Amino acid sequence: MKMTSLKLKKILEERLANEAYRTSYNRDKDTFRIEWKESKKGMTITLPNVVAKYNQRGEVAIVELEEHIKEALRIMNEEHHLSGMEKQIYPVIRSTSFPTTTKAEIDLVYKDHTAETRVFYALDLGKSYRLIDEDLLDKEGWTKEHIDEIATFNLRSLPVDYKEDQVAGNDFYFIATQDGYDASRILNEAFLEEMKANSKGELAIAVPHQDVLIITDVQNKTGYDILAQMTMKFFAEGRIPITSLPMIYEDKTLEPIFILAKNKPEKN
Repeated sequence: MKMTSLKLKKILEERLANEAYRTSYNRDKDTFRIEWKESKKGMTITLPNVVAKYNQRGEVAIVELEEHIKEALRIMNEEHHLSGMEKQIYPVIRSTSFPTTTKAEIDLVYKDHTAETRVFYALDLGKSYRLIDEDLLDKEGWTKEHIDEIATFNLRSLPVDYKEDQVAGNDFYFIATQDGYDASRILNEAFLEEMKANSKGELAIAVPHQDVLIITDVQNKTGYDILAQMTMKFFAEGRIPITSLPMIYEDKTLEPIFILAKNKPEKN
């Protein structure tokens, strides 16, 4: 069966039928919105994007979307607190194009990271997490510095197990635990310093999407080309893309680079 936006809309309406929900369809934008009737909190789905995923992956794409929507709506309908949940707070890396306010126009808590990335903060709720906004921070009487300290401490407790591969004389290390914080491990300075100390050449790091961190010990010019192609591929396939630009790690700083034809990197 060929999937269309209207067929997908009908499927979602059937699977998400609930007296507490309200759904609507915007024909001009080809979007489907579902929200709680009482609070009007909800989410908007761009239907053509899901249709494209369905054409690639079949029914599993709709099942995953259904689960994601139900979990997101559940979280929206709960009241959350930070006090007592300190061990469940983590930093998450996002692109600088990622919105810094919620749909309710509440500012999210974040800090700048590189020219391509920002650090937001998440309250881990098990199957999903909620990005922390300034209203929640104010309600607890916390400062941005305090939440950054807590999140960074928790990040260091996450394992940094990686898979290693060697391509054309260059060493590639992949962290992909699927715990939601793979890219966040780029903030673990002790880990990066250890990798730098053990590198034979130049250390390059990529966070193409949320669920992978790529570290490369670049030992020849070909390594730059391989890293650029790899990063672009991961970026295009990621559920939450971050940046297609790798970064050079030197003197405890990360500098995004363009990798041009014939492998000579240029700083962004």
